[in-house]
Amino acid sequence: MSDVWLVLGGTLTGAVGPGISVLYATYGELITERAGRINLGIEGSMLLGACFGFIATVETGSVTVGIFAGMIGGSALSLILAYLVIYRNTNQLATGFALTLFGAGITAYAGRSYVDSTIGGLNPISIPFLSEIPKLGSALFEQDILAYTAYALGPLLFWGLHYTRTGLSLKAVGESISVAYAAGRNPYVIQIAAIAMGGALAGLGGAQLSLGFTHTWSEGMTVGRGFVAVGLVIFAMWSPLRAMVGAFLFGGAIGLQLQLQTVGAPVSPFILDMLPYLIIIFVMALWSRAAARAMPEGLKGVLKATT
Repeated sequence: MSDVWLVLGGTLTGAVGPGISVLYATYGELITERAGRINLGIEGSMLLGACFGFIATVETGSVTVGIFAGMIGGSALSLILAYLVIYRNTNQLATGFALTLFGAGITAYAGRSYVDSTIGGLNPISIPFLSEIPKLGSALFEQDILAYTAYALGPLLFWGLHYTRTGLSLKAVGESISVAYAAGRNPYVIQIAAIAMGGALAGLGGAQLSLGFTHTWSEGMTVGRGFVAVGLVIFAMWSPLRAMVGAFLFGGAIGLQLQLQTVGAPVSPFILDMLPYLIIIFVMALWSRAAARAMPEGLKGVLKATT
């Protein structure tokens, strides 16, 4: 019974720790796709955020500088995608994947001197009373500042997308560029801003991974989290609140995998390593039809044009 409680407690803790970086990337990709574009380079933006954020923190001694450096790095890579797909009309899927490889190469070179270095990074902040809730309190309310920001960002994005002029303009562009243009909006400016913001949030997720979760840098440390974020947008049916559920589900799967290894579960470690990704694929398969109905119309056109 003690092993069961150990596994459950570790799973809850793991749901937040690894989940926050994926949640930021999911927010970013959701904004991008709401504008009718898809960015498979989000993995590269996360890598740049993790690497540049770590390097800036080491060199300046300021975690705040590191966070902004991560966001700038992630946004810069996404702006390359924005230019290529909007002004050069390149294939969005191929361009995004190429930029992920580009980001992986940049970070492998830039971060080679910092591999396995450690920093103090972001420290957990305990919320009085809430952190004392058995099991749940320590998992949710003994986290770093970026975790608490991510909690608040989901409802804020939901409100912004549905109840503000900017959010409604973004959604209008994602549904139909011609209609948005006729309504007096500049769809390409809105799409560029959405892609840049999406990259910045992915970079922030990468920075949280290296500065708040691992406190170290290693080559390719995102291990596909950016691609998971793209899948979670589909699972979330383009809703920031559902995105929170999906990201914490992924994080919980990582926590479960680690806890099963800790207690010596008689399962191959290779299968346990695949567990978080298998769970996401399974959940996405269940949601596929509903997600197809919720997909922005402009995004459907993009996918048809690129396949």
